[in-house]
Amino acid sequence: MTPFRPLSLSLLSLALGAALTAPAQAQSLLELVESARTYDTAWQSARAQLDAAGRKADQARAGLLPSAALTGGLTRSNVELSKPKIENTGTAQTVGINASQPLYRPANRITLEQGQRGVDVAQAQLDAATQDLLVRVSQAYFDVLAAQDTLTFVQAQKAAVSEQLASAKRNFEVGTTTVTDSREAQARYDLVIAQEIAAENDLRVKRLALDQLVGITGTQPRPLALPLQLPSVQPANVATWVDTARDQQPGVRQAAIALDIARLETKKAETGHLPTVDLQAGYNVTRNLNGTISAPGVTSRSNAASVGVALNMPLFAGFAVQNRVKETLALEEKATADLETARRNVAQATRAAYFGVQSGQGQVQALEAAEASSQSALDANKLGYQVGVRINIDVLNAQSQLFQTKRDLAQARYNVLLGTLKLRQAAGTLTQQDIEAINALLVK
Repeated sequence: MTPFRPLSLSLLSLALGAALTAPAQAQSLLELVESARTYDTAWQSARAQLDAAGRKADQARAGLLPSAALTGGLTRSNVELSKPKIENTGTAQTVGINASQPLYRPANRITLEQGQRGVDVAQAQLDAATQDLLVRVSQAYFDVLAAQDTLTFVQAQKAAVSEQLASAKRNFEVGTTTVTDSREAQARYDLVIAQEIAAENDLRVKRLALDQLVGITGTQPRPLALPLQLPSVQPANVATWVDTARDQQPGVRQAAIALDIARLETKKAETGHLPTVDLQAGYNVTRNLNGTISAPGVTSRSNAASVGVALNMPLFAGFAVQNRVKETLALEEKATADLETARRNVAQATRAAYFGVQSGQGQVQALEAAEASSQSALDANKLGYQVGVRINIDVLNAQSQLFQTKRDLAQARYNVLLGTLKLRQAAGTLTQQDIEAINALLVK
């Protein structure tokens, strides 16, 4: 039997070396996040919504500030008196300025508070959009890296299977093995070719998705630097994460603010029974070009200045105020239920994310051990094949198991990093610093 030449490991080393060496034009995760922030329309929409909410709050403030208006007019009139017989046709010009300052309008002050709380809602929505953007970019980033790893391992496996196929053919030619070894190796080689085609297409699709998200054509993500020490989750207590999520998660914050707004709406409805008081002032000038009915033909001018306080006291509005209060109380109950629903959902999502990270870290450790075991099994099968106690299919299966384990290990590492980000998103604490921490794990 022709001695087996162990080239597969060297080929794999070369392939992994090429994959883990970031090209000069490669982008880091942090760079792509910054690019996506200026390109992603969902984030820009949330940002515009915050600006609009600020302007709406300024509109509500106008209900507490003075208002003034300049008026003017030109009137042509004809007046007749039967006794005594008097007729006058004349033109009157008027101009004036009138101002009003609310002194007591409790509904307007509550509207202002609601407008300010609306800004808080928009800020929570922007925070949610920002965290969602960080997760989406990271997901697309690691999807590309995982697809690259898959293609790299498939190509390395193809090289190893090709080498095994050549060895089987040589051994068959010299009569040391049967044709079965050659056919088994050929079948495995054909299967790897199909896997390579699928991996190439998957990488192409994942890169297009990342390009679309960040607005850059031909993105080249930097891979993780190996060996890699995955960061631990702190605090290592699921209850702490749940408590944080129930207070800080943007969705919970929005629901809590919505409850505050609903309570303010009830207070505003109750003001329907209260009076309003306004300070009013005005100055008006009237000029009659052809006189008046009492003094026809004589041009006259009158100036009138006024200042006073206007009181409006509602007495009865067909039970509209009472029914409005009942409506707002029901909406307040709805907002309370919505807040509790949001807290329950967030607590469940946070627990699932926390245990997902814990499970992922355990999988990484198990796969690292499995990688070492698979490598030892492959070496043993190769040696057994050389001395004739193992057949070709044993070596092929051991190679396939090793490459599959390596691919699963790489994917498990990405899943842990993504799971950490999603855990912080579920708790509402995901920030740019978390992206920077992962960015530090990449090849420089």
